[in-house]
Amino acid sequence: MGVLFFVQMATAMVGTSLIQAFVDGNSERAPLTAGVLLMIGSGLAVAGIGLLMYQVLKEVNQKIALWYPVLRIVELAVSTACGLYLLIQSQVVPNHLLWVYIPTGIGGLVLNYLLFVSRLVPRPIAVLGLVGYGLFSLGVPLDLLGVLDMNQGTGMTVLIPGFLFEFVVLPIWLIAKGFTAPARPAAVPSPALATVS
Repeated sequence: MGVLFFVQMATAMVGTSLIQAFVDGNSERAPLTAGVLLMIGSGLAVAGIGLLMYQVLKEVNQKIALWYPVLRIVELAVSTACGLYLLIQSQVVPNHLLWVYIPTGIGGLVLNYLLFVSRLVPRPIAVLGLVGYGLFSLGVPLDLLGVLDMNQGTGMTVLIPGFLFEFVVLPIWLIAKGFTAPARPAAVPSPALATVS
């Protein structure tokens, strides 16, 4: 699963740069198409992470855990829709990255809340994720309101904790150590057994 985090981040970075080149004036279709396909590939990796992570998180809290793959699939759907619109109309959906970031941020908060309460990974890792996705989720409405630009300058600093969590700390930990078994409450003896003893 850790490898998928690297795949989704790398494909998203390259895909975004190719799309940005088109926005900046490069009218060649091949790089644009490659960029959109890479973004869709990143979205598929994201959805894969959500589905695989659910198998672990459902042991912690099934109802809350279900939101994680749902939000990651929404992220894939939004990214794919924006990419197809770009290919068909040859123009970018306004604030397209921000619309993708909304389910990303909320999904990240769900993930890290469950990681924190379950201790599936060391708590400092989950805290880094909570801080990263918290700033990320706060940055989206500020960007939409024109207060902050998350794509350049100071606005990009809100992405740093989330980037460190998703592209460095968590995937390396998962590859090296994996998950710790979630703590289970002590078994309560049944009344019948208590009577016998």
